[in-house]
Amino acid sequence: MVITGAEVTALVGSYMWPLFRIAGLIMSAPLFGSKPVPARIRLGFALAITFVVVPVVSPTVPSVDVLSPTGVLIIIQQVLIGVLMGFALQLVISAVITAGQVVALQMGLGFSLMVDPQNGAQAPVVSQLYVLMVLLAFLALDGHLVMIEILTDSFRYMPISDKGLVPDDFWQVVTWGSMIFSGAVGIALPAIASLLVVNMSFGIMTRAAPQLNIFAIGFPITMMLGFAVILLTLPSVIPNSNAMFNRTYHLVQHLLGMGVP
Repeated sequence: MVITGAEVTALVGSYMWPLFRIAGLIMSAPLFGSKPVPARIRLGFALAITFVVVPVVSPTVPSVDVLSPTGVLIIIQQVLIGVLMGFALQLVISAVITAGQVVALQMGLGFSLMVDPQNGAQAPVVSQLYVLMVLLAFLALDGHLVMIEILTDSFRYMPISDKGLVPDDFWQVVTWGSMIFSGAVGIALPAIASLLVVNMSFGIMTRAAPQLNIFAIGFPITMMLGFAVILLTLPSVIPNSNAMFNRTYHLVQHLLGMGVP
């Protein structure tokens, strides 16, 4: 049995080229790409998914030297495809964080900050509550499996080559960033409306009884009512976030040539 150098190169390339796309997704996807996850764990996930996906898909691998200019372009394209898929999903998490920030500011908890393990930045505690709940729902509803399924289909609809994403695809993702604000408003709107009524009531009380120290009683009342509003509106967070994830999946499928969002 004789194994030539070309056969070894083809075998290594059949796993190496898909690895760049898969690693780009794992690096930027929610939960998997968070900072507390060690780099070795991310690399292990990427390698495990690669060894499972490649035999199933059998992607067309170009016979190109890795260190050639064409090989470098292919690597950049594969990494960009994976990062774009993960970044699109991160927009949903950003919308949830923004919704939590708006609610926290309305109820007077804007100063209660803690380090967000997802992004490594400070965020209100209310945002952390929303994010943890959405991430758990993401796993419970098999969102990570849908993500891997779209990744697997991407090798069929957008084969490995030096031509892939175009500038218009990146512009669509930038435009999709408006979902951060629209999605945040959709999640936080019940709390915003309820707390606005509370603040208007305090304003009327101040005009009716100027001697009443509204600042002494208003802050604790607003905070307690805010917790009550959060408790009542929590059931609506999961459907809204799930709808945003579904819209994001359709966007990614559209960018990869799988269908229309």
